[in-house]
Amino acid sequence: MSADDPIARFLELQRLAERNGEPQRATAMTLATATPDGLPSARMVLLKGADQRGFVFYTNYGSRKAAELDANSGAALVFYWPTLAKQIRIEGTISRVSATEADEYFGTRPRHSQLGAWASRQSDILPGRRELIVAYLTEKMRWLGQRIPRPTFWGGYRLNPSRIEFWESRLGRLHDRTVFERTEDGSWRREMLYP
Repeated sequence: MSADDPIARFLELQRLAERNGEPQRATAMTLATATPDGLPSARMVLLKGADQRGFVFYTNYGSRKAAELDANSGAALVFYWPTLAKQIRIEGTISRVSATEADEYFGTRPRHSQLGAWASRQSDILPGRRELIVAYLTEKMRWLGQRIPRPTFWGGYRLNPSRIEFWESRLGRLHDRTVFERTEDGSWRREMLYP
């Protein structure tokens, strides 16, 4: 396991989670955001990419999470893999991914998910399920026989980590906690924490 590179360590653990019975949950993460006034909110989203630049997910730019991220770039992620008895907490700042990167990812989504992105006014009040189905079917007819482009109101965010904590369950609640903090020069400082 990569002792001094928390991103490489995360990727190794994620692959291990996928191989150990958590293929769907290996990318599930809690995303915590806050308003400019500091009121927090959290929800589950799916990780769509991770590398040395950070952790990427996608959403509608009109959603509550997007509004909070655009107003307050501080955010946190939590991964928990019960079969491994491991949790990873990641804190940092958010920025939007490029339009090119968002276009490339959108093109890999199943067609029904692409249509759903066009049909949903995410986080707006929905009078009833019928309105959502009608919007979906309208978009389905609109793009019939055509490639579906990415809506300009839909795209991705990347969390650039400044702190990554690895937690592993141990007997007697003597858990292992290792924290990595980004230093001024961009390297990582590694320390152990009491459980």
